[in-house]
Amino acid sequence: MPPKIPRQTYYMPTEEEDREITAAALADPDAQPMTDEELDSLVPYKVYLRGRPKLANKKQLVSVRYSPEVLQWFRATGPGWQARMDEALKAHIARKPKLD
Repeated sequence: MPPKIPRQTYYMPTEEEDREITAAALADPDAQPMTDEELDSLVPYKVYLRGRPKLANKKQLVSVRYSPEVLQWFRATGPGWQARMDEALKAHIARKPKLD
């Protein structure tokens, strides 16, 4: 079991300390506080951590059993073999007459 790390206690600054912090920030030209407009335009960081954008044609997860020879052949083609298998199946469908 990893060692327990003591929980830190955080204290909010007093009004006087807050005024001093604000005055110091305003005096530093490289550390100006953001304007209300800039703050309103911010997007939460976690929005960007959600992976790739959603696809218009979302693929479906299914469980399928293939013969070992088929899997061995596609896997031997290297990374991306599942996408190539999908393309091969789509090409096969394109050659067939449409089902009603």
